[in-house]
Amino acid sequence: MLSVGVNGYGTIGKRVADAVRVQPDMTVRGVAKTSPGHVADHATSIGYPLYAVSEDEIASFEAAGLDVAGTIRELVAKSDVIVDATPGGIGEQNHTLYEQLETPAVFQGAETPAVAETSFNARANYDEARDASYVRVVSCNTTGLSRLLAPLKEAYGIDAVRATLIRRGGDPDQPSRGPINDILPDPVTVPSHHGPDVRTIFPSLSIDTMGVTVPATLMHLHGVNVTLESTPDIEAVRDLLAKEPRIFVVPESARIEGCGALREFARDAGRPRGDIWENCIWDESISVSGSEFYCFQAIHQEADVVPENVDALRAMFNLKDAAESIATTDERLGVSFRQHSRASEQVFTERACDD
Repeated sequence: MLSVGVNGYGTIGKRVADAVRVQPDMTVRGVAKTSPGHVADHATSIGYPLYAVSEDEIASFEAAGLDVAGTIRELVAKSDVIVDATPGGIGEQNHTLYEQLETPAVFQGAETPAVAETSFNARANYDEARDASYVRVVSCNTTGLSRLLAPLKEAYGIDAVRATLIRRGGDPDQPSRGPINDILPDPVTVPSHHGPDVRTIFPSLSIDTMGVTVPATLMHLHGVNVTLESTPDIEAVRDLLAKEPRIFVVPESARIEGCGALREFARDAGRPRGDIWENCIWDESISVSGSEFYCFQAIHQEADVVPENVDALRAMFNLKDAAESIATTDERLGVSFRQHSRASEQVFTERACDD
């Protein structure tokens, strides 16, 4: 049983801890927070041992009525591996501690690629993380692009990728982020950093990306154009994507017009926190013109990297191969949105008749 410590119990950390807890081959050794509050209180209420960043912070937790199991140093020493879900740049600072205590670690996409031996996406390069001590799970946007590009590359070859990323301004718990009422080229320079990040997964890929930030908290939206090396049949492309385990092809009859409806769909499906771990690709948007492929996909920035963190842990410790790990992670999490668009069409049509 792999003993996993989670350093940083925020948006990603709390989701990763919950995902690890339900896996058959992993357990949560504890979680670390910088300060008390409702998130730390929730962690203790569901049974996670709580660790403070330093001795100096323990008193503030105890004053808030929270039991503290120790400091982050103790958590790192007691864990087989750490998932570092701290804010961008902090993980790099923590790297020294992990090395000192000889504890492997998984970092998040906000860190630079240099923080780890390899960047990771379960669908695209699982085996590169085998036996690695330090692995970086790429960002939510890079994860979403990698999941889409991997099957296209395998089936048809890719000549070039162009993607425009319409990005949420902040997560729901980040009121200080913006813009409040604006639409920003972000960055205004081209390409954005997302293309180079995708190349940490596909080193030889020709990809250009542009970023736009909008006043929303729901999800990211990608407009993707891929020049393929061959000319596919559109139905074959739809079938290819519908069979992917972490891609949900949204059927037209579902009447899901945007990201808000997707999140409502997830909540109605009983997803914890309304999370969407899959890429959501609108079936109507999938089109092929010669060798040009186009689609719109939505990416839930709070959730899509969560199963990737679990798979990275298995890869590092050689617990399963890629297909087995993905299947186990998804089954335990409940990644159960209907994967085949035609099957979904039938289900949603039947529901629509009952309206």
